[in-house]
Amino acid sequence: MRSYLWILIVWLGAGFPILRAQTFRLPSVDLKTPEGKIVNSRDWHNNDRPMIVNFWATWCKPCVLELSTIAEEYEDWQKETGVKLIAVSIDDMRNAAKVGPFVKGRGWNYEVYLDSNEDFKRAMNVTNPPHTFVVNGKGEVVWQHMAYQPGDEKLLYKVVKKVAAGLPVDDH
Repeated sequence: MRSYLWILIVWLGAGFPILRAQTFRLPSVDLKTPEGKIVNSRDWHNNDRPMIVNFWATWCKPCVLELSTIAEEYEDWQKETGVKLIAVSIDDMRNAAKVGPFVKGRGWNYEVYLDSNEDFKRAMNVTNPPHTFVVNGKGEVVWQHMAYQPGDEKLLYKVVKKVAAGLPVDDH
């Protein structure tokens, strides 16, 4: 009996990374730019290059730290990989008007969208920010990471480089 349980645990453990590595396409959800223009998430593209989709909020300190840290390297990332970062704010309607000035004040050079009703957040199965996804050139989500600790941006960039090179993404 124990040997069967051990085999089941090993089998499920070996299969877990495969389940996490499954890809899915971005869902179709209408979002607003800080200027009020409506854009559907399915229309996001980056000329067959990778995209980072980051869920954040102005009140979320780890989110702001993550996006600020990435901003320091973002131009180099773009030159090397062609990556585009899309920052999806989940600030509610009361704070939505603050998002544009907040981003501009920090000098973030990202595409920014507002998900004030959290429709896109729900469609992407995000529970708490920050939650970061990497999307390949085909529009498929190939990697995701929840939370932020200093240094996580290095792992993110490693994943982006693999995706840009057309390589498979593992968990490390």
